[in-house]
Amino acid sequence: MFIIEDYSVAVFFCIITMFCWGSWANTQKLTAGSWRFELFYWDYVLGILLISLLFAFTLGSMGNGGRSFMADLTQADSSNIGSALLGGVIFNAANILLGAAIAIAGMSVAFPVGIGLALVIGVIVNYLDNPVGDFSRLFWGVALITVAILLNAYAYRKAAAQQQGVSTKGLLLSVVAGVLMGYFYKYVAISMFPDFNLPEAGKLSPYTAVVFFSIGILLSNLVFNSLLMARPFVGTPVSYSDYFKGSPKNHLTGILGGAIWCVGMSFSIIASGKAGTAISYGLGQGATVIAAIWGIYIWKEFKNAPKGTATILNAMFLCYLVGLGLIIAAR
Repeated sequence: MFIIEDYSVAVFFCIITMFCWGSWANTQKLTAGSWRFELFYWDYVLGILLISLLFAFTLGSMGNGGRSFMADLTQADSSNIGSALLGGVIFNAANILLGAAIAIAGMSVAFPVGIGLALVIGVIVNYLDNPVGDFSRLFWGVALITVAILLNAYAYRKAAAQQQGVSTKGLLLSVVAGVLMGYFYKYVAISMFPDFNLPEAGKLSPYTAVVFFSIGILLSNLVFNSLLMARPFVGTPVSYSDYFKGSPKNHLTGILGGAIWCVGMSFSIIASGKAGTAISYGLGQGATVIAAIWGIYIWKEFKNAPKGTATILNAMFLCYLVGLGLIIAAR
């Protein structure tokens, strides 16, 4: 299987992850006018599963390093499979809430608050399980990102106070999503053998782990998204028949969104072997900055915000960028 041997390459893969995780939600925004989020999400999950299988049968099956996908699959221990599946279930619960928050409050709020909070929790949780990197730099990087989260929440509350009809429900959903999102990566990471060059009996390769993670998302979606369709956070209930009424463009856009996200997830997991799980996850969740840029400058989600909001948002960006720099330097 393909294995990263150099830290600078691992950082590059994490930067790709950051752009993928920060950009997939544009596909949701593109279909928002004609396609409900609950229906979009079925195709999104399908896109994740398809890309995980594509990587497993290509990068995960080439070369002499590690263990190829099919060989890894046949020897996998049920407890490690269960851990990767659980990671998918936790992620899916978090991501559905995040998607609902995007639909209500926009990318420039849901990502900095939800994913920013996930970054803080995730870096701490993954560092405790796999303490790779300088703790003080990680601590100050996370601290600055925490400040950025608070600044973004404050900017949103200012905008919500002035604009009639803007609800704080999106902010609350972002917080709950962020707490859950901070834990999913840990369960995928502990299902894998830590040194990708030295396979362990029963443990999963990064490619196999992502496949089972994706299956966990798909299986849990049958429950989570079915409930959301019946009791949506916004709008009237939708049915399965509504899904089949969607245009090919709507379905392909959803699959593209899932594919973009899963490229990021796969690259993050592949990079974690060299960078460590805390740094790999933390850098990937710099997606917050990318998503906020999309939301603020492309989708104009703060265009009617009161005076002084731009200064707050600029301070948020500065804190995020310096915080991410410290996380990179921790290795």
